Amino acid sequence: MNSLQSPARQGSGQPAAAARTAAGREVLMLRIFMYMVYTTQALVVSYFPLYFLDKGYSPSQIGVIYSIGPFISIFANILFGTASDRLRTIKKIMTVLMFGQLVMVSLLFSTDAFIIVCVIMLAYYFFYTPVNPLSDSLILLSSQYTSKPYAHIRIFGSLGFAISAFLIGQLLKVTGTGFTITLTVISIGITLLLTFTLRDYQGAASKINFSGFFQLIRKRSIIVYFAIILVVSISHRMYEGFLAVTMRDMGASDSLVGAAWLTSAISEIPVLFLLGKYGHKFKELPLLAIASLLYALRFWLVSEITSPGWIIPIQAMHSVTFGIYFVTALRYLTSIIPDEYRSSGQAAYAVIWSGFAGVISGTAGGAVYEAYGKPAFFQLAMALALIASAAFLIKHYVSRND
Repeated sequence: MNSLQSPARQGSGQPAAAARTAAGREVLMLRIFMYMVYTTQALVVSYFPLYFLDKGYSPSQIGVIYSIGPFISIFANILFGTASDRLRTIKKIMTVLMFGQLVMVSLLFSTDAFIIVCVIMLAYYFFYTPVNPLSDSLILLSSQYTSKPYAHIRIFGSLGFAISAFLIGQLLKVTGTGFTITLTVISIGITLLLTFTLRDYQGAASKINFSGFFQLIRKRSIIVYFAIILVVSISHRMYEGFLAVTMRDMGASDSLVGAAWLTSAISEIPVLFLLGKYGHKFKELPLLAIASLLYALRFWLVSEITSPGWIIPIQAMHSVTFGIYFVTALRYLTSIIPDEYRSSGQAAYAVIWSGFAGVISGTAGGAVYEAYGKPAFFQLAMALALIASAAFLIKHYVSRND
């Protein structure tokens, strides 16, 4: 396993210019890696449903395929997060994850049987869902060596999603959705090769006592934080999971749905840049309260509109909701979880953000949508966001007094 020292301290005889060059090269590879990770995500989120639809699967069958993702992520994130901390490597775990994804997606070429596809996608999500939290951990750990803040590298993930979602959409218009799996294999294959260029920033360390981590996450302040994160995550997942359904019910075309995803991805880029430059000047919990309040406004607006065209400007609010929330939540997490438990802490966060929140929003949220319709569904999401906003503020004032 590679170990890395700070560029400022790498060998007393190494010129500072050489150290800066090495750090710059590492930043470049991290940015390219994030771009490709989110290119694959754009394919899975935006175009896999259309691929399965054109294969003849019903919407309910597609819903089953996508519901297994949050479920398996609960186990996958914990397994690979703790494995990363035990083995003191993110790079090698990432290589395993990409190889597993490549094998699973390649198997989709050989079958159209629904049950078999479900099994393949279950295995695919097992390797797919831990990538984001581990890559976030890698970027956060790299910042003390490269002097580049998290947001200035993560922003290339947003660029990858936005640009790839648009370009792939144009390509599939010509080739048809059957080319989706081929594009996914190419994207994952490139990302797999990029994992060999990454560096591990954890370095050698003594064996970790994981009882310390479990004692840490049992602390009242951390439990409260994760509970609030769960509330706002459920509201976000409700919105994200039923956006396309809502737009289709209002008469939106597939191109308009694609434009909505593109708008949200692009809108977060300037916010990520600004947070990377100035975010450290603001307290995390008040920022999270503001983001949750703006989430509530966003959900209320969707509950009121009747024309799908209004979704586009509402999607631009992704910048001041998810853009602020995600970066700030991770920054606060780094202040309460020590570096030696970073990957496990990220895994716990991911289990809440994408696992529990995904399962709850998909099951309970789906029942509410079907029984009471769009207005009640998004008003429920709004209420959850308001509760989270108030809870973040209360936690801030309590923590400050303590």
